[in-house]
Amino acid sequence: MPGSSERFLEKAPTVSADMTFLDLEDSVAPLEKEAARDKVVNAIKNLDWGDRVMCVRVNAWDTRWTYGDVITVVSNAGERLDEIMLPKVQSAAEVVALDLLLTQIEANCGLPIGHIGIEAQIETTRGLINVEEICAASPRMETIIFGPADFAASMEMPVLTGGVQIPEYPGDHFHYVFSKILMAGRANGLQVIDGPFLKVREPDSFRDYCNRTRTLGYDGKWALHPDQVTILNEVFSPTQEQFDTAFAILDAYRKATEEDRKGAVMFGDEMIDEASRKMAVKFVTRGERAGLKPSAK
Repeated sequence: MPGSSERFLEKAPTVSADMTFLDLEDSVAPLEKEAARDKVVNAIKNLDWGDRVMCVRVNAWDTRWTYGDVITVVSNAGERLDEIMLPKVQSAAEVVALDLLLTQIEANCGLPIGHIGIEAQIETTRGLINVEEICAASPRMETIIFGPADFAASMEMPVLTGGVQIPEYPGDHFHYVFSKILMAGRANGLQVIDGPFLKVREPDSFRDYCNRTRTLGYDGKWALHPDQVTILNEVFSPTQEQFDTAFAILDAYRKATEEDRKGAVMFGDEMIDEASRKMAVKFVTRGERAGLKPSAK
């Protein structure tokens, strides 16, 4: 939600998202950026955000606003602020700099040291080249995010809209980028998120593009409109059938290893083992987060 708009800030808690970030960067006009800081702080402190993750996207280090954004917001928002999102990250040093600044603010404001996590956006060619080092740059790192529009500009792609399909290309023009970011994030235990789909009035195209990154293994995707949140919650949550199957796999594997002392066992017409357990855990965890429970037998 744009941090300069009190109307949008007030609406944000009503949207059923797992995480909300209040923006000080691209959705805020340059002349409104400094005033938006206090609006964001007020929203974090005085609105009911439930149990969602609360994040603020500050401006990138190559602007004049970054340190002011971080100091003002983190110093005044209190412990309800969970994360700072850093856009256009090009090197691990930028994450380290933010980590050091956060540590000083926490120490001076009586916040728990390390309380604020970091989300980093990969939006440039240099950022993609350095993504492995960026993901490993700080213990505060929690999430790595792909920013398609700025990345398309950085690559000088002949497109005017980022984050959508290009029908003329025989495949997914971002497949390599998606995979590289995903592997770097997973190797460092991070959540991996796809960025925005800008054509907010094309729900079917949005759903299709969500399925691309979901199939690769992404944890979620940005929403720019409440209608997109509904689609995201459906696409990135397991179905009841998938949840029940995963739950049954865990139960069968537990019985095989703990009672029968077997490392592999037949589950229907499929052989399951430790790798099967790891895949099933992901479905069960996501399903429980979405409120699913095993179907009654």
